[in-house]
Amino acid sequence: MLFFGGGVQSPRRRNKEKAIFFTIVIIYALYFLFFAKSSTDRESAVSAHHPVHDEAANRDSRSGQASPSHDTKRIERDMVVASMKSDNTSWLFENFPDWHKSVYVVDDKNAELTVAQNKGRESMVYLTYIIDNYDRLPDVMLFIHSQRFQWHNDDPYYDGVPMLRRFQVPYLQKQGYVNLRCAWTLGCPAEIHPHTDTHRDDVHAGEYFKNGFMELFPGVDVPDEVGVSCCAQFGVTSWKVRQRPKSDYVRFRKWLSETPLKDDLSGRIMEYSWHMIFGQGPVHCPTAEECYCKVFGLCDLTCPNERECAGRYVLPPYSTLPQGWPYIGWKGQQQDPSTGLPET
Repeated sequence: MLFFGGGVQSPRRRNKEKAIFFTIVIIYALYFLFFAKSSTDRESAVSAHHPVHDEAANRDSRSGQASPSHDTKRIERDMVVASMKSDNTSWLFENFPDWHKSVYVVDDKNAELTVAQNKGRESMVYLTYIIDNYDRLPDVMLFIHSQRFQWHNDDPYYDGVPMLRRFQVPYLQKQGYVNLRCAWTLGCPAEIHPHTDTHRDDVHAGEYFKNGFMELFPGVDVPDEVGVSCCAQFGVTSWKVRQRPKSDYVRFRKWLSETPLKDDLSGRIMEYSWHMIFGQGPVHCPTAEECYCKVFGLCDLTCPNERECAGRYVLPPYSTLPQGWPYIGWKGQQQDPSTGLPET
């Protein structure tokens, strides 16, 4: 702070001191104004060049749907979820607070995250996410379906929560790609024989797979056998995704959009192609014992053969679980998931 000497002063001296004082005030004002602006500009520049995602999860209190925000915090782990308007995805938010969730609603054009064309089942969501985020992918991603209880979840009660809780992220980071299903039932050791499969009444991509493969992977020899445990839920890392150029994923999505195949068939072809897209051979069927140990940390199981381990997965009699599952069993009986295996 500046002090002027006291005492009687002449008018000329007082005017001179006032001029000096006001000059100093103006200089200080200009200095602080410039400094504050420079600081703001520097902070803005840092934010603009920081690797970010702009979809930090906000939870809808009713549906649990994730929507993008303008948070600049970089996302390291993301669950990419294919859903419909009627699905309740709140279980993901309640049980996995450490994961970001990108929940796509394929039948709602007004949703924060959706797809341009609802075709090819979950594949359209997966490809859209990869294409839109290719240059700023999280380190680790889980591509999953929206329902907690699904017949194909690799759990005695078909429950997605324990399955995802046990998932070994370090193993995924090492491997780059990991299927979220270990049981061989449906998919392994060889689900599709592209050169010899003929028409089947049930939904099976075999007779269409050869042409689909040639369009998805031009110049690559069509394999004799294709095998991977179903059903299009997997983990993948950013470095594994980027082993392919973005143009490949654009081509995959273009094929999915333009193919005359029905939705279930095009989706099935993609289901049995993801492991090859991410660098695995046409047949990717690790033993159940190895898979449960490395993928889910379950290393003390009794595994009578390479296909299965005791008490882990039984193919259900129907693809739709009973209303009230897991507390109501297949025959309408009461059951307690905390006390043992379900009655089959």
